[in-house]
Amino acid sequence: MTDTTAFLKPLRDHFGLTVGLVVLVTMLAASWFLPIPYDPIRPDASATLQAPSIAHWFGTDSLGFDVFSRTVTAAGRDLPLAFGGALAAAVIGVFLGLLATVKGRLSTAIMRSLDAFQAFPLLVLAIAVVTLTGNRLEMVIFAIIIIEAPRFMRLVRAEGLAIRESRFVEAATAIGAKPLRILLVHLLPNVSGVIAVQLSIATANALMVVAALSFLGIGVSPPDPSWGAMIQAGARQMTTGQWWVSLFPGLAIFIAVICLNIVADELDLIFERSSR
Repeated sequence: MTDTTAFLKPLRDHFGLTVGLVVLVTMLAASWFLPIPYDPIRPDASATLQAPSIAHWFGTDSLGFDVFSRTVTAAGRDLPLAFGGALAAAVIGVFLGLLATVKGRLSTAIMRSLDAFQAFPLLVLAIAVVTLTGNRLEMVIFAIIIIEAPRFMRLVRAEGLAIRESRFVEAATAIGAKPLRILLVHLLPNVSGVIAVQLSIATANALMVVAALSFLGIGVSPPDPSWGAMIQAGARQMTTGQWWVSLFPGLAIFIAVICLNIVADELDLIFERSSR
């Protein structure tokens, strides 16, 4: 009993984190391993706009695609795409944010460039970039980087500047530690908590960006399933009573974003406690 209690204690202490991660992993695992009942990219013209039933659990759309099969399959594309974009944004943003903590012309140049860059409406810029470069998935990741990297930069710079005033950084500087060592050994480990929290938030934001782009018809190319494109395809049927076409992919986005934000909140609590 003691071993079981010790095993379950972390799950109880971080229940939200456990639930959020389990739901997200389940969505991914289902998209990769669940035997779906219908081909997600081959419609059945004889089964258009059928309501949810035993044969079609989430119904079918106007082309005859099975909504359940496409909703499950889309998770395997949209979630990794969002996480990959958020991770790339984190790497670039953290690197530049750390550089911006070094006093001198480099820091000033980085921050002035960031201010000029953020003067543009970033979502509009991302849409233009993806559209003009041929709707490739790697450009969707680039669009996410455009939107999310500046947030990592500002967050890491703010945290890094606060840590630079700490006694241990002053001591390291006094004994001759080089700037690169201070960045990698003293600053980076101490901002890892906020980076992890922001990565979860950025993934949720990136998922919304992926959905928005595919809703507008750019990013993921049909007939490959994407939650945003499925919502767009069912929007026209909402007024005529075929609610299921948009509802289920919309719920999938909602659940994934909620879980990612719960994970971020739990991580924030964990790192806040560990810093006390």
